[in-house]
Amino acid sequence: MIADTMPGRLRPLGLTRDTAAASSAPVWLVFGGVFAVAWLLVELNGGQFMTVDNLQNMAVRSVALGLVAVGQTIVLIGGSLDLSVAYLVSVTAVGASFVMQGDPDRMVLGIVVTLAIGALIGLVNGLIITGLRVNAFIATLGTSLVMSGVLNALFTNFTGSVPRQFQALGYNALGPVPVAVILLLVVVGLAWYVLRRTRFGYHLYAVGGNAEVARLSGVRTDRTVVLAHVLCSLTAVLTGLFLVSRLRSGAPWVGPDGGYDLESIAAAVVGGTALAGGRGAVTGTLAGVLILAVIDQVFNEFEVNAFLKTLIRGVIIVGAVALYAIRRRDEGSF
Repeated sequence: MIADTMPGRLRPLGLTRDTAAASSAPVWLVFGGVFAVAWLLVELNGGQFMTVDNLQNMAVRSVALGLVAVGQTIVLIGGSLDLSVAYLVSVTAVGASFVMQGDPDRMVLGIVVTLAIGALIGLVNGLIITGLRVNAFIATLGTSLVMSGVLNALFTNFTGSVPRQFQALGYNALGPVPVAVILLLVVVGLAWYVLRRTRFGYHLYAVGGNAEVARLSGVRTDRTVVLAHVLCSLTAVLTGLFLVSRLRSGAPWVGPDGGYDLESIAAAVVGGTALAGGRGAVTGTLAGVLILAVIDQVFNEFEVNAFLKTLIRGVIIVGAVALYAIRRRDEGSF
C-alpha cells in the first residue's frame, strides 16, 4: 500500500506524488482550446478579445477566486474541504477596513490582524475536524454560519476604509502586469513548492490517498489536516485583502456574493483535483480558474442571461468531474 514509509519519501496507495499531481497538463491544454474558441467567437461577433486591457481585466478578475482556490486545493488534496472561506473573505474585508480606518500608519496592523484571525479560524476548523471527528462539510459550514451571524449582527454595509497606499494592491501594475496578478502567481508558486518539495506535501497526498494507511506509516495525519486548513484560511484572507483594496471598504456581503466557497471547489475540480483527496495540483487549479474566467468573459461579450450562465457553468463542472472519473477508472485509479 505504501511504497516507502520514510516520512520524506512517502507514497500514498502506490502513487508517487508526481503521479498524483500530473493531472494539470491536460487542463492547460483544455484552457488553450477554450481560449482559442472564445477568441474566435468574440472576433466573429465583431468584438475584440486579444487586447491588453481585456487580458488584464480577465487576469485581475481571476485573482480573488484564484487565491481562495489555491487554499481549497490544498485541503481537497488532504481529503477535506472548507466551506467557511466565503465568510472569512468578508471577515477579512470588514476587519481590515475597520482597523485601518484610512490611516496609512495602521495598514500593517490591519494586515497582521486579519492574517491572525484567518490563521485562528483555520486552526479552529482543523481542530474541530480532527479533534472532534466532525465531517469537514459540517464543521466548516458551522464555522461559516458563526461568522455570518457575527458579521450581520455587527455590520450592515460598508465599514471603515483602507488608505490609498493599500489600494495599490488592487489597481497598480508593474509594467503590463497588475500587482494582484503577481500576488496570485507568487501564492501559486509557493503552494506548488510546498506540495511538491516539502515533507508536508508528501504527507498531505498520503493522508488524502488513505488517512489510515498514512497514520499507520507514521504520518501525523491530524497535524497535516490542521495545517492544510490554516493555509486554506490564509489564502482566503489574501482574497479579502485584495477585494477590500478594490472596493476601498469592507462589507459583510463581499464573500458570499462572490460565491467563493463553492466556486473555489469548482475551480479546483475543473483543474483536476479529486474530491476524494490524494490527487491534484495548484497549477491545474490555476488553469481551472482561468477557464472559468474566459467563459465568463464570453458570457459578458454576448450578454448571456445570469441564470443561463449558472446553468452552463454547472454543466461544465459536472462534465469535467465525469471526464476525470472516467479517465481515472480507465487508469485503474479506483
